[in-house]
Amino acid sequence: MSTIMDRALPDVRDGLKPSQRRILVAMNDLNLRPNRKHLKCAKICGDTSGNYHPHGESVIYPTLVGMAQKWKMRVNLVDPQGNFGSILGDAPAAMRYTEARMYHAAVDMMADLKLDTVDFQPNYDDRLMEPTVLPGKFPNLLINGGMGIAVGMATSLPPHNPVEVFDAITRYIDNPEIPLLELMSDEKDEAGNVTRLGIKGPDFPTGGVIRGRRGIIEAYETGRGRVTVRGRCHVEDMGKASGRQQLVIDEIPYGVVQKPLVTKIVEAVKEGRVENVSDVRDESGRMAQTRVVIELKKGADPNVVENQLYQHTALQQTFSIINIALVNRQPRTLGLKDLIRLYVEHRGEVIRRRTQHLLREAKKRAHVLEGMI
Repeated sequence: MSTIMDRALPDVRDGLKPSQRRILVAMNDLNLRPNRKHLKCAKICGDTSGNYHPHGESVIYPTLVGMAQKWKMRVNLVDPQGNFGSILGDAPAAMRYTEARMYHAAVDMMADLKLDTVDFQPNYDDRLMEPTVLPGKFPNLLINGGMGIAVGMATSLPPHNPVEVFDAITRYIDNPEIPLLELMSDEKDEAGNVTRLGIKGPDFPTGGVIRGRRGIIEAYETGRGRVTVRGRCHVEDMGKASGRQQLVIDEIPYGVVQKPLVTKIVEAVKEGRVENVSDVRDESGRMAQTRVVIELKKGADPNVVENQLYQHTALQQTFSIINIALVNRQPRTLGLKDLIRLYVEHRGEVIRRRTQHLLREAKKRAHVLEGMI
């Protein structure tokens, strides 16, 4: 029960697990806003461990790193400085060498926290109070998704395009009875111009192409589905003199580590499963997050080689969508409209509580001013 409720599954309202929420609260306490300078991660992890999450900094740091890696998060919550690892699979530097601060999205998650908008609970030693959920002006669960393995259940929420999510929330508020398929297609005016975007499907930070729509519709209706994700390739000429071509991988499926992928491609070439390849090079770096060059032999068909790569390597993957999140501290499997509805209800509650708080404070002030008069 503890693993399900207090560790592995995100809350449907702010989309955060307790460890992530506590790191952001500790960063908020340290006032690490986007206009402040970065602070050592060792200090952030130490404060999180000492004040809210008593499990040692070494287990907190990987969570902090995860919120800063742009190939894992659709919109980062943490702004990193230093070596935070790479898409190749390199490990980040130790926390004493790296620095961080909050990104704008994390600041939005904290907006109005001090205006009695959410419930607070005592921390592990009753010294401080911590929020049970964040006000969450930024729809984190829908945009960034989340992964978690609990006991007897796992969650795998895909990331989505921020503009599509904001438009979908607006359309749901305008018409709560909007059908799912309408929510997934663009809204157009009489002239045929797009006024609001629909959520077409997951939008992974590593790019790639989703093959087919059935899995997406199934997942959005029932909360469970499978989609096939392929990397994206293009063909380049190696010069007219040679008459040869090369296949360049620009994007890889979400969750695939690039270095083992390149190793698997080399192995497949050596074993003869991928034919007509003369060389494989990884040219990824500052100029391109992903650029894997596959040189082809003279007269080779790039389309045939590309299909062999999809068949025999991790360049084509199946991504399982399992939309399980905590609703009133209970795990629920949720469709797309449920996720939007519960987020909108949470924001409505936050705004109502904020308004009541401001009214109370204004009445107190008015009482003092009347006494003075």
